Amino acid sequence: MIQVKSSGNVVLVLAAIIIILGAFKVASVIVVPVLLASFIAIIISPIYGWLISKNIPAAFALLAVISGLVIIVSIAGVIIGTSVQGFSDNLPQYEAQMEHQLNSLTAILQKYGIINGELGSLFNPSALIKYSATVLKGAGSILTNSFMIVLIIAFMLLESTHFSKKLDQAKGHSNAMVQIDEVFTKIKHYMAIKAVVSLVTGLLISGFLFLMGLDYAILWGFIVFLLNFIPNIGSILAAVPAVLLAFVQLGPFGALEIGAIYLLINIIIGSIIEPRLMGQGLGLSTLVVFLSLIFWGWLLGPVGMLLSIPLTIAIKIILYSQDPTRWIAVLMSNTH
Repeated sequence: MIQVKSSGNVVLVLAAIIIILGAFKVASVIVVPVLLASFIAIIISPIYGWLISKNIPAAFALLAVISGLVIIVSIAGVIIGTSVQGFSDNLPQYEAQMEHQLNSLTAILQKYGIINGELGSLFNPSALIKYSATVLKGAGSILTNSFMIVLIIAFMLLESTHFSKKLDQAKGHSNAMVQIDEVFTKIKHYMAIKAVVSLVTGLLISGFLFLMGLDYAILWGFIVFLLNFIPNIGSILAAVPAVLLAFVQLGPFGALEIGAIYLLINIIIGSIIEPRLMGQGLGLSTLVVFLSLIFWGWLLGPVGMLLSIPLTIAIKIILYSQDPTRWIAVLMSNTH
């Protein structure tokens, strides 16, 4: 009888989860801006808190932070919009140059007996270039609904100071409040470090590409900054359009040089520096990271991929806080 009751509870929980996920999928138009605004607010809240600590009135501190955010978003919007439009206008020229470079490379490889056929039969130049344009437009779409996102951030920052006080008062009376505080602390730690690391990576990439004379160097740096939030495959996706353009503009050896730059910077920052800064704050296995990327991307689209790790960390902390579900959190961790 007890076993039947337990099985019934499991079925009810699974049914509730499915219903909730379905609601998230249907309401993604609303959920995505709110989630994105939440994590941006988490990143910039220390600046707002620092201004408040300097006895600056909350209204002026909020105005300063939001004004800075609007200026940054506006500048990024102008740069990205202009670059994407220019790249799209030059697509026919890039396609022709791509075909010419492939023919030249084919001739060299055939001369040394490396290949017998045409490289053009293995690669579709038009499809490769159009893929790059699609990636750029997808990244630019993140800036849509920016007004609503900024508005949500403003209200969240206003509430943050009061919420911290409420949380401190409630922690002594409820274990759930302790869990919420832990979730916010770890997510803030992850997002702050990830934002700084992504910004440094993007600036380094832009600088090197500019020195090498590649078109739209600032745009490629922005793509690196954005896609660096996607674990494991984000840096690869960010490199593809720039390497393709380098092949078109600078030739095969130029593409190899730029590919090597991407690889070197990502190894140094992504594999050496970032893990040391993160410490044990992430605590997710590689498999869980990859599966969460797929799941949140399916559920919420590209923004879900960007926020897959913070969302999964929050779920893991919640699961670990309850005895019946702690084993699931242990399986999700990267401990051996």
